[in-house]
Amino acid sequence: MKKFILIFLFANFNIVAYNQVIKGTVLENKTNSPIFAAIYFSGTFVGTLSDLNGNFELDISKNASMPLTISSIGYYSVTLTDFLTYKPLIIYMTPKVYEVKEVVVSSKSLVKRRIANINLFKKVFLGSTDNARNCKIINENDITFNYDHDRDTLKAFASKPILIDNRSLGYKITYYLDRFEYYKKDRSMFFAGSLIFNEDLAIDETHKGLYEIRRKEAYLGSRMHFFRALWADDLESAGFRVKNSSDKYLNYNDIVEDSLSDSLNNHTKFLKYSKNLSILYDIRLTNIVFLKEKVYFDKEGYFDQTGMSIKWEGDMLDKRVGDMLPYTYKIEQ
Repeated sequence: MKKFILIFLFANFNIVAYNQVIKGTVLENKTNSPIFAAIYFSGTFVGTLSDLNGNFELDISKNASMPLTISSIGYYSVTLTDFLTYKPLIIYMTPKVYEVKEVVVSSKSLVKRRIANINLFKKVFLGSTDNARNCKIINENDITFNYDHDRDTLKAFASKPILIDNRSLGYKITYYLDRFEYYKKDRSMFFAGSLIFNEDLAIDETHKGLYEIRRKEAYLGSRMHFFRALWADDLESAGFRVKNSSDKYLNYNDIVEDSLSDSLNNHTKFLKYSKNLSILYDIRLTNIVFLKEKVYFDKEGYFDQTGMSIKWEGDMLDKRVGDMLPYTYKIEQ
């Protein structure tokens, strides 16, 4: 059974950061009207809001190796990947055009279908792990589905950002959903969007220990864990083994393109291999299919997912939004 997922919408990037603070304006692409938007680094706590004139400022000093995301209600998110920081940015956003007509769910049959759809959506979107089952979507009523056509494909649309209370890992999250499709025939999926962590509940000493245990369990063997270990050339010590389709085990030099990116001795790294790979962590198996020639990743565990750079199958795919950790996460010693 083949499955694929796009959790975050990103692009390869080459940020030139001469200053630590970027400034910009967010506008509607047809009318040039200012837009109230969230400007943030997806997967982090770092972000800001534009004012009534669409203007914003944001310190990028701790996240300069990541793309910048701009999201607003009723618009498709924009990802900036190659920009200069010494002049103001002008960001144009495109209104969302929904493919389905709004349906008032009132009849018993539609109520039952909506319940089934929302349950399926949560299982696909959040995942089916214990952490995912302990997540609560606060504004389920802002999510609608394609009731009138295409019964083989479940499509979800969110009129507002999805607010998630992860009571297992102790995070509150805002997720901007751009696209969600679940193909019932082969149980494969595709969803795209970006998120920002709003609140870390681990500041409450009463539950901090339990949160840390669960976060560590979610981290070990995750994609973030894998890419951090790969960056450090520490796969074996971290518990990972990588092999190709011929069952040959591979090392760092076999699968990483590593080059100096500037005069400050900073490195740019890509995961690259001519064939599909398998990743083993303990007894857990993940298969990856390259959909791009090479995939950028950084030392914090971020990796480029724009344009479906990798198709994931197996254990790492099973950890979805309900098991996501911010890129600032570190294991408590």
